[in-house]
Amino acid sequence: MELQQIRYFLALSQELHFWNTAERMFITQSALSRQIKALEDELGVQLFERSKRSVKLTEAGTFLKNQWLPLLDEINRIHLQARKIHEGAFGTVKIGYPGSIAYSFMPELITSISHTLPELKLELVEPTDISFEQLLLNYQMDLAFRRDPAENPSLQSSCLYSEPFALVVPLHHHLNEQNFIGLQDLEHEKFILSNLAQTTFYTASLRQILEDHHFKPNVYIETDFGGMILGLVSRGLGVSILPYSYAFSALPNVRFIPLPYTVNLYATWRRDDKSPVLRNILQQVQETAMKFLLDSN
Repeated sequence: MELQQIRYFLALSQELHFWNTAERMFITQSALSRQIKALEDELGVQLFERSKRSVKLTEAGTFLKNQWLPLLDEINRIHLQARKIHEGAFGTVKIGYPGSIAYSFMPELITSISHTLPELKLELVEPTDISFEQLLLNYQMDLAFRRDPAENPSLQSSCLYSEPFALVVPLHHHLNEQNFIGLQDLEHEKFILSNLAQTTFYTASLRQILEDHHFKPNVYIETDFGGMILGLVSRGLGVSILPYSYAFSALPNVRFIPLPYTVNLYATWRRDDKSPVLRNILQQVQETAMKFLLDSN
């Protein structure tokens, strides 16, 4: 017994007309009759009472119609779901990201994904004490956005775009883009920064900026959470250096002064990951990154 035979039976049970059913199912009338006869022979059950003028379901045929019809709907739903999974339109993807892109790139990307792949479930992670690479290699994450390319050969990275670092000061601070000369202007300021002793690419970039200016900041608050840094700067508790992406936070009482230093954003994933969902997500990532590139030029 084949699934297609059941489909033919259910179509005939609704039409109760061989010619109409054959036309609906794109099959000849004689081929339809053979399929129904083969099904009856295999089941050992007469499904239809046939006469020259009419076709009627037998009692056994009515029973099978009532049993098979909801099952066929469920099978069709399952097949459709399988096709969506195959096409990468259904499933779950776990994405890690640094806080700096939470106000700009990530909202744009998630909007694009929700419009293009509305049945996809996203799990967003902002790791702090576990490295992005380890989470990817342990299959606890499928895609990571980070400020440096992956070092592990099992991972693949793609540079999406570059953005400037910026000096972040309270809105009514005496420094602005017009009168800012260099970090020496901030000799007596209190800084709110990430722990500069860390070995991440991001903190290495911060150290490079400070070293180029022969400047040692007076750091009195250390935190790796950019949102916290912004909140403290907005309250006049100090100044900081952050990626310019934070300017999209729309937090009041904060001014961004671009610096002549840039930081990259990379997408990183498992090199051998053939997931169709990941393939579709990466396409959305590239399209979103292209918008940022065009906007910055």
